Amino acid sequence: MSEDGDRRLAVALQYEKDKDQAPRVVATGRGVIADRIVALAEENGIVIEANPVLAEALSHVELDETIPVELYEAVAAVIGFVLKQNARHNSSEYQESGPGDGPGIATA
Repeated sequence: MSEDGDRRLAVALQYEKDKDQAPRVVATGRGVIADRIVALAEENGIVIEANPVLAEALSHVELDETIPVELYEAVAAVIGFVLKQNARHNSSEYQESGPGDGPGIATA
């Protein structure tokens, strides 16, 4: 979650190995929309990474578009964090996902 005064910001990414060339922005919003994105992520067991600088950069990407090459390294670090968290929790929900189903990631 990025907070600029009362203008909270959240961005959600998704990556499906067999479908996407790179992670895609699937939701972005400020204020109450950001709160809803974060709430949906929490309800669905999606790991949330607080990174205001990355969230701001990703907020300029059009919905359903892949992230720009310039952000690959930063997003890869977040994906690595998410994969480690998922491995630690080793939840049955994560195990039930099919091959190539990447976790959604809320970067806020």
